[in-house]
Amino acid sequence: MNKYIILLRGINVGGKNKVSMKELKELFEKNGFFSVITYINSGNLIFSSEDSDVEFLKSKCEELILEKFKLAITVTVILADDLFESLSNAPKWWDVDKESKHNVLFVIPPMSVDEVFKEVGEIKPEYEKVGHYGRVIFWSAPIKTFSRTRWSKIVGSSVYNSITIRNSNTVKKILELCKKV
Repeated sequence: MNKYIILLRGINVGGKNKVSMKELKELFEKNGFFSVITYINSGNLIFSSEDSDVEFLKSKCEELILEKFKLAITVTVILADDLFESLSNAPKWWDVDKESKHNVLFVIPPMSVDEVFKEVGEIKPEYEKVGHYGRVIFWSAPIKTFSRTRWSKIVGSSVYNSITIRNSNTVKKILELCKKV
């Protein structure tokens, strides 16, 4: 049995696309997912499954959400071991400076990391640092100059619908919860 993380994109933001985490957990438990845990209202789930086909799981999750909540939500499914590996290979500067924001951008297939980098363009090294491992992009920027970064402009760009973003604290908590599943 494999452990997975599901990241729902664009739910419970500004009163739109409301999804109850309690109802979502119950929905998944009733449909063949095991040891389901939800974390905060932004749509983070951890579960175990006998299925090993990530594309099948993605489709199944999106169908369940559409049926139950009448929302066409993009779902990212990540094997927990893959996320552990990505974070083990995070750049040394990521999540170090307490005066900076540290985010993880999960690239949603079929978009590629290279396409995201090409769209966003060169970083502004005086304001931000960006690196990646696999399909995960690590980004850090000082809070004081955050609005001057190129990567803060990703919201509203042509690749924005092909990523989902979580801050470092959320990602670390998700991994901690994976150990309990």
